[in-house]
Amino acid sequence: MKRILTLSMAFFTLFAFSVPFGIGEVASALKLGNANSLAKHFDSKVDITIKGKSGSYTKVQATSVLQSFFNDNMVKGFTIKHQGDNGGSEFCIGTLSTATGEFRTTFYLNKKADGQNLQEIRFE
Repeated sequence: MKRILTLSMAFFTLFAFSVPFGIGEVASALKLGNANSLAKHFDSKVDITIKGKSGSYTKVQATSVLQSFFNDNMVKGFTIKHQGDNGGSEFCIGTLSTATGEFRTTFYLNKKADGQNLQEIRFE
């Protein structure tokens, strides 16, 4: 009984202080510079801003835009600086390190019936 209680507490502690699932998945895809992994979390339309140029794209278009960005800026890593939530939506601010420099990166996830969906991502 003592062992079960100890394992239960360890399990609870592990998940209570972990990065939320949606943010963690997007952050992992950013660390790898993987547009296809990001696409798994796209909403039906995704707003993308890259160096001040922005647009609203379908899933296919957004994947292409991000893949082009990652090809032009070889990704070295992504670090989360701040994250939070607001009524079912989550946001994250971090730094994307690339071969061409660092980009302040912000993304927003909206809670839907099928999970968290990426609605907007900015690289500035």
